[in-house]
Parts: sequence; structure tokens; C-alpha cells
Amino acid sequence: MGIKLFVTDMDGTLLDSNRRISDVNREKIRQAVKDGMLFTVATGRMYKSALPYAESLELDVPIITYNGAMIKTVSGKKIAVTHIPEDLVRQVVAFADEMGQYVHIYTEEELYYREHCPESDWYERAAGVKGIPVGDKLPEYNQNVPKMLIMAKSAELIPDLLAKFQQRFGDRLQGQNSDPTYIEVMAAGVSKASSMLKLAELFGVEQKDILAIGDSGNDVDMIKAAGVGVAVANARPSAMEAARYHVGANVDNGVAEAIDRFFYGR
Repeated sequence: MGIKLFVTDMDGTLLDSNRRISDVNREKIRQAVKDGMLFTVATGRMYKSALPYAESLELDVPIITYNGAMIKTVSGKKIAVTHIPEDLVRQVVAFADEMGQYVHIYTEEELYYREHCPESDWYERAAGVKGIPVGDKLPEYNQNVPKMLIMAKSAELIPDLLAKFQQRFGDRLQGQNSDPTYIEVMAAGVSKASSMLKLAELFGVEQKDILAIGDSGNDVDMIKAAGVGVAVANARPSAMEAARYHVGANVDNGVAEAIDRFFYGR
């Protein structure tokens, strides 16, 4: 057998274009785990949004959620969580307001935004969760916040927004572009990569024996940090460039292909 720990992104990687795990990917993962492979999902989604997908694998594995801010098992055991400082939650809301962009807040259990709007409606459909509109009280929901999300009105605005975000917050917060219009906001030092390495240490897995596969900007760090960094064929250029290896697209069962190549050596 090859790699020991397999870490996959969800949207655009494990999930197909209908946001489903294919039967091929599901059965390959289950068989590989039975054969000794450690498996986890690393996603920007909140825990309760990722949980149904993990449960469908019928495996009690740890899942990395909130873009690395929380590691929690399918059965509910919390392994690690890092919150954004309360004063910085308020400052990020103010920053998004100043920039004229949508922002929402995740606590460990809920999603909060000011009011229903096209951005919130789109996000709720994509994530399969319902948020809570709280109006101008949004900055007050600043406790136990693993992640925030700024959603730009267009992808063209992201480079300037991200530059201004980094200028404003420096090393106090971690900001990453994932979806073309998203800026994921976490506490300093938090990323999929940091949680992946934390899990590997917990399991006693060396860095060289980790495979990370993804498709987007927030997957780049974990792809680079893994001993075997893989991108699916539909990946954005930043992820393609970060990866040493490439497999088929998410709609062509790229995850199953990676398991065959790097765990079974086929």
C-alpha cells in the first residue's frame, strides 16, 4: 500500500456537479478505509453542512470543516476548534460594509446574516443549510465564530478586496479565496493545511505519507503541504500549479482514481 492519510476537498473535488458523492467514489473510499487507509474530508463548509455527506460514507471519520477551524468526527467528538477573536469579528463586518459586500458569520452551530438577499439565498441552496437573519445586530453574533465569509458581487473584485483585507488585518486574520467570489476568513494560522497536519500528527502519520486532493484556492496550502499533492482536472490554475500530480475531474471520479494510483499503486 502507498499513502496512509487521504485528505479530500468536497465541492469541486469529491462532489460532482450536482453536489453528490458518486457511487464509484463512495465505494472506493469505503474499500480503502477497510484496507487500512485513513480518510478525511477538508472543506470550507460548516460542520452541519458537511455532515450529511460524511454520514453517507457510513464511516466515523474526523472531518475538517470551516476551512480548517474545526475538526470533529462524524459521531460528534470535537478534536480541535479555533475561533476568531470577538473584536475582529466586528471589524470584519465593518470592513465588508465599508467595501459594500455581503458578509455572514458562522458560529459552531448556526449561520447568521443581516437579511435575505440573492447572496444568502444562493449560499443556502449550495450549502443545504438555512441561515438566520438578524438585521443590524449581526456584529453582536461574535462569540464562538470559527469562520466568516465575504461574498463579492463579482469575481473581478476579489484581487482588490483580498489585497485590502490583508492590508487591514495583516497577520491578525487568515483570508483565503476559495470559490471565485468568496473570501474565507479565519483566525490567524488557520487553514485546511494546518488542520491536516494536526490530524496527521494525531494519527502518527508522517508528512510524506499524506495525500491531499483539491480544486480551489483554499486547497493550495494543503496540496503543497502533503507528501502527495493532487489536483482534479477541473481545478483552478492555482491548484493545478500547486499539485505535483493530476487526476480526472470531479465528474469523472478523480478521487477514486487518486486512491487507486496512490494507495493501491495501480
